[in-house]
Order: sequence, then C-alpha cells, then structure tokens
Amino acid sequence: MKKIVDAVGSYFILLGRVLRKPDNGKAFRRQLFFEMRVLGIESLPIACIISAFVGAAVVIQLAASLSNPIYPTWITGYTSRKAIMLEFAPTMIGLVLAGKVGSRIASELGTMRITEQIDALDIMGVNSANYLIMPKIVAFMLFSPIIVILSVFSALAGGWIFGVISGVITSYEYLDGLQLEFATYDMVYGITKGIVYNFIIASVSSFRGYTVTGGALEVGQASTRAVVESCIVLIVSNLALTSILI
Repeated sequence: MKKIVDAVGSYFILLGRVLRKPDNGKAFRRQLFFEMRVLGIESLPIACIISAFVGAAVVIQLAASLSNPIYPTWITGYTSRKAIMLEFAPTMIGLVLAGKVGSRIASELGTMRITEQIDALDIMGVNSANYLIMPKIVAFMLFSPIIVILSVFSALAGGWIFGVISGVITSYEYLDGLQLEFATYDMVYGITKGIVYNFIIASVSSFRGYTVTGGALEVGQASTRAVVESCIVLIVSNLALTSILI
C-alpha cells in the first residue's frame, strides 16, 4: 500500500512540473507537431482496422440475438450505433492505444533516463519534465477526437459491410437504425472519454519512463508497468465517467 501511495504522490508531483508554461514556445510547437505525427497519425491505421472488424462482430452478434420477430427491424442498427459510440470506440480503442502508445512513450523516456540525456537537460537548467512530457500529453489529447470519430466511422462501416455480406441484416434495416433518434451528445460523450483516456495513457506512461532507474531490463519492465497501469486507471475512470456523464 505504501508503494502505491508513494507512486501516486510522485505522479502528481511530476505532473506539477509538466503542466507549466513552456520556456521555449518555438521548441514546444516543433515537438508538438512531431508527437502528433508519431502518437496520433501513426495510431490511426491500427485503430481503424480493429474498429472495422470488431464493429462487424458486434453487428453480427446483435443481429443474431435480436432476430426475434417481436423486435423492430431497425433495432440492430440502432443498438450497434449506441454501443459503438458510447462504449466501444473510446474505451476499447483506448485500451489498444495504451499498449501501442504507452509502451512507446515509456521506453523512449526510459532510454533517455538510463543514458543520462534527461540528467543533461536538468544540468543545463531545462525543465526536462515539461520539455519532454508536455508535448506528448497535449499532442495525444488534441488528436483524440480524430481517433474517436474515425474509430466510430470504421466500426459502423465494418458492421454495415460484413452484416450485409453475411446476410444477417439488410442494408436498409441497418441504415434505418443508424439514423434513428441520433443524438449529438453521444458523439460528445465518446470524444470526452477519449480525451480523458489519452491524458491518462500519456501521463502514466511518461511517469513510468521518466522515473525508471537501472538499465535496459528496467526499461522493459517500466514499459510493461506503464501499459498495465494505464489500462487499470482507464477502466476505473471509465466507470467514473459513465456515472457522471450518462
């Protein structure tokens, strides 16, 4: 328990150093665009591919479960849209990105720590936490709406294509359900969750990488811990956000 309390305290102390005005605005903007490409754009392919196939599985399973004649024909499309926009797109993709992005951030900062690059920045009077971590957090959060929106689109498109091909639902029935009682808040809800999740992933992974001690073995262990802890905090925050926002 003491280790958990110490880790949480150290995490918030580090955040206090990170969330400050950058000393060099030009350097921050340059690093911000770099991190948006590395953490954001490079995460889009895996997010869209996974979304398409899982969205297809969701539609097929729902269509099979709701095939009773007492249910209206549009219920599969409607239920699929709700499930994907409210829960699947932000949460499942968040867990996937915790593995891809979290391990990258932790290993990058961990390598810089054990090779004394971070110590060199501190000796030169640079706020290394702010310089190295803040662009990652801001870039990943800014890219979150794009990831969530494309994830929703890919999942719904995948469900449409594979649902029609497999014959479990017609194109008209599916599209009719998708358009029924569309609420903008559902998209806002998903994007809000995505922003919070991306902050958790980037900050927790940065903390584990930044504070690593030892050698290459410890860097690998820190990367694993970053992924595991990001997923745990993400799931807990999912319950809290669902209770607050719904």
